[in-house]
Amino acid sequence: MDFLIELKNAGFTSRLKRLSDALLYSTKDFYKTVGADIEPNWHLVFLILKRQGALSLTDISDQLQLSHPAIIKIVNNMKSKGYVETKTDTVDSRKQIITLTELALVTLPRLEAYWAAFEETVQDIMKDCPDFLTDLGKVEENLRGSSFKDRTLMNLNSTTKQLL
Repeated sequence: MDFLIELKNAGFTSRLKRLSDALLYSTKDFYKTVGADIEPNWHLVFLILKRQGALSLTDISDQLQLSHPAIIKIVNNMKSKGYVETKTDTVDSRKQIITLTELALVTLPRLEAYWAAFEETVQDIMKDCPDFLTDLGKVEENLRGSSFKDRTLMNLNSTTKQLL
């Protein structure tokens, strides 16, 4: 018996959190098992910097659509392990430019092998859900149009008016 499934829509956010946590902790355990001294969310920064070379914190935040504080935390942790370095932008001294270090570039082929295996694993666990990522994209797009909070307030106002 799974209470969150029983709750249907009321359990939606908790089920997403449970799924996210299960993937996150399993990925952390994987990295520990193979001796990789990285965190699960670092791969996004590795990949975007590999592709684009050097980016500001704001550029990374915007392109990944993650909060600026979240990116600062990731970059600071990566920096403490020697995978990225930061430099002050020569044009705008308020900006920090992030680049991969030599250690990161040497480590990348091994990490990319892990990430390729992750992609196969995701494909395997989603084999019965061929439209999941498309549907997830639709949910994300809907939330970009109007936040969960704003939609809930609107629904609450509508419900309250009906009760009066």
